[in-house]
Amino acid sequence: MKASRISLIVSFLSIVACQPTLWGPPPPPPTAGVSKVSLAYSPSATFEVRSTDTPTTTAAPTPVVLNAAQVWASPAVPVLLQDVFRQWGFQVMASDQQSANLYIDVAQPAPGALHVSTWTYALVAPFPTLIDNVSKDELLAYWSGSGTGAFAGIPLLMDSSTRETFAALWGEPADGAVKVVDQSALLETAWNEMPAWAIIPFEKIEPKWKVLMVDNQSPIQKKFDPATYALNATYRLMCVNPCQVPGDPEFAFQNRDASKLTTVVMTGVTAMTRATAQRMDLRGVLYPGEPLRDLYREADILHINNEVPFYAGCPKPDPFQPKEVFCSNPRYIQLLTDIGTDVVELSGDHFADYHEEAMMETIKIYNDVGIPYYGGGINEADGMKPLFMEVNGNKIMFIGCNYKTIYASARENIPGAVRCNFDYITDQIRTYRAQGYLPISTFQYHEFPSPEARPQQKIDFRTMSDAGAVVVSGSQAHVPQVMEFYNDGFIHYGLGNLFFDQMDPEGSRITQHEFLDRHVFYDGKYLGVELITAYLTDYSRPRYMTEQERNSFLSLFFDLSGWDFPQAGQ
Repeated sequence: MKASRISLIVSFLSIVACQPTLWGPPPPPPTAGVSKVSLAYSPSATFEVRSTDTPTTTAAPTPVVLNAAQVWASPAVPVLLQDVFRQWGFQVMASDQQSANLYIDVAQPAPGALHVSTWTYALVAPFPTLIDNVSKDELLAYWSGSGTGAFAGIPLLMDSSTRETFAALWGEPADGAVKVVDQSALLETAWNEMPAWAIIPFEKIEPKWKVLMVDNQSPIQKKFDPATYALNATYRLMCVNPCQVPGDPEFAFQNRDASKLTTVVMTGVTAMTRATAQRMDLRGVLYPGEPLRDLYREADILHINNEVPFYAGCPKPDPFQPKEVFCSNPRYIQLLTDIGTDVVELSGDHFADYHEEAMMETIKIYNDVGIPYYGGGINEADGMKPLFMEVNGNKIMFIGCNYKTIYASARENIPGAVRCNFDYITDQIRTYRAQGYLPISTFQYHEFPSPEARPQQKIDFRTMSDAGAVVVSGSQAHVPQVMEFYNDGFIHYGLGNLFFDQMDPEGSRITQHEFLDRHVFYDGKYLGVELITAYLTDYSRPRYMTEQERNSFLSLFFDLSGWDFPQAGQ
């Protein structure tokens, strides 16, 4: 596991105090109880009170009693920020700015300014949307009514406070450019009106939204740079002179804290054998991972489902070997460590192909390089145990099994993949979900030659979701399968291959087409998934799909998943 990513990071962003303040010392930050959504608090820098030789005779302003202050909030201010004042004891909200002692409003960013809260917004669309990225210039053109791209004529959905915020920043939108919808109805409205898009606060992201990038920046990605992002807004607390509130309520909050974000990349079948192994011997062990290396390494947790054991006695790879009995040269572990593998699933069909000696050697290799495993082990008890990880405060649980008992060799004193014990697994999921873990349940299920999920497969995968799994993922599929939203979580019935040699020149089984699912967790909550699409080349080496390949692939799978909606620009 990447050591720099696994420890819980608690950081508060500082507001630079380079000017005099009207306020006294701040109270402890009221992050608890403000809302169901936690806010990141940024205390102001400390400042020094200097004595003078000559006492001043300036009369101090009459203090405003804290709980009697007249506070006015612009209609643009998010409700969460208004709630901060109620938690601090400001019970009276002024009816207009003129009658207020304190007021909060949208403000242009000002370096060094005090009492500024930064809010991150997201450009979103219903999940089965093909468009991935919109430029800021395009977005502003749509706002002004001159946009000519894919979303031309499609109003931006948003709630009233979001509209007021961006009207203050960008000017009033053109007629028809914006449609105001109550926040509670935004998601349903967008899905019912597809093609559709919306701007929402970061804390309102949920799985059925697709977060679109703006100038290739997305607030749910690790590489996000808020300094260059177009959908940030600042709100400033200001005081009408004379004003002196005892017990400084420093107003410096954020709705997005990078230290609370965790990404998990799930992958399909890896089998470093046959033609894949031959290419590794010819072109280098690291060859298969090179095109997507940055993607793998960026993940907080990279999951690899390696079906094949490492074995020192493994014969030279033969691309045409007639018998499907597989093993990998132990030096191939370098590929998994190079791409930053954080967890290995051992539920695969081929784990026992070279019997106990190879399985024990494999587990020793994983232990030696520090990669934890689940779904299989040195015996049945070892393989059945859930795997727990805590990254950036998010508690992730992995649990998996092999549905085809013929391949599940693990017994009391025998290593191997573990059989699916539904009572045990669902009990584990329920127990640890109640303790704040976010369970990911994976299957080595039956393999099918087409993308549709079979009836019993749906029953079995949904059983895990009913128990509390937020993600249920099929690790077995050589042909990628459909997906669905279920119980506020995500089920992907099969992701396809990752590193495995199944090239299909006919294109009939789409075994070269691959999903890598990047799941996003924030502050103990599952936000959703980004679908990464790849195409296998040279029997070993996935690359990103081209835009045309991706659109064709996603269109097929959205349709097969029951999401045959019109797309923007069509």
